[in-house]
Amino acid sequence: MTEPRVRIERGAKRVRIYLGGEVIADTIEPRLVWEIPYYPAYYLPVADVRTDLLTPTGRTEHSPSRGEAEYFTVHGGDREAVDGAWRYPDSPIEELRDLVRFDWEAMDSVFEEDEPVIVHPRDPYSRVDTLHSSRHVEVFVNGEKVADSTRPTLLFETGLPARYYLPLTDVRQHVLRPSEKVTQCPYKGTARHFSVEVGGELVEDIVWQYEAPLPESQKIAGKVCFYNEKVDLVIDGVPQARPQTPFS
Repeated sequence: MTEPRVRIERGAKRVRIYLGGEVIADTIEPRLVWEIPYYPAYYLPVADVRTDLLTPTGRTEHSPSRGEAEYFTVHGGDREAVDGAWRYPDSPIEELRDLVRFDWEAMDSVFEEDEPVIVHPRDPYSRVDTLHSSRHVEVFVNGEKVADSTRPTLLFETGLPARYYLPLTDVRQHVLRPSEKVTQCPYKGTARHFSVEVGGELVEDIVWQYEAPLPESQKIAGKVCFYNEKVDLVIDGVPQARPQTPFS
């Protein structure tokens, strides 16, 4: 199977990448590259990368759309990230040839302007809106009601179903079981997860909570949200179909 067509755009933000206390790359001309349809990755001009801190590893990997990738170990201070960066110097996509992509998780931090950003670049075509609401939200797990609220905060994120964040006092907290799962979102921050135990059955990782969300999402602080894809929601008395998403 061939990969989907790669889309490339020039970004407007200054982007800096750090490892071991050193600036590995610093550019005002990043490229946003959609290798997958859900969100972009940053590729940075090789002229704005400390190439003296990159050592070829000998690893290569072929992409049907991007060509042959050459991998590098990234050295910064007393740290190194093996295969932490890669290039497509002979890519059939000419614009990729002089760009470098870094393994986001292997780096210490990535900054957009003077603010750290996590997981991946913020998509300029995605938007997150949080709105207080008085809709009546009921949540059922395996037929048992576990939450009932008329004061949800609705979060609308481009490409995903509406999410219903509920005050903990409107949730049967005794059915929640803390999970080790932690996820991150560049728009909302770091979330911890919970499983739900009802009827003697543990349904794993179907609830999440942002205790200290990023400033843009402060309205959901401390509230909990159930995966629409994995529970049964009734909104204003109307049962909702479970949406099909990458989280289904």
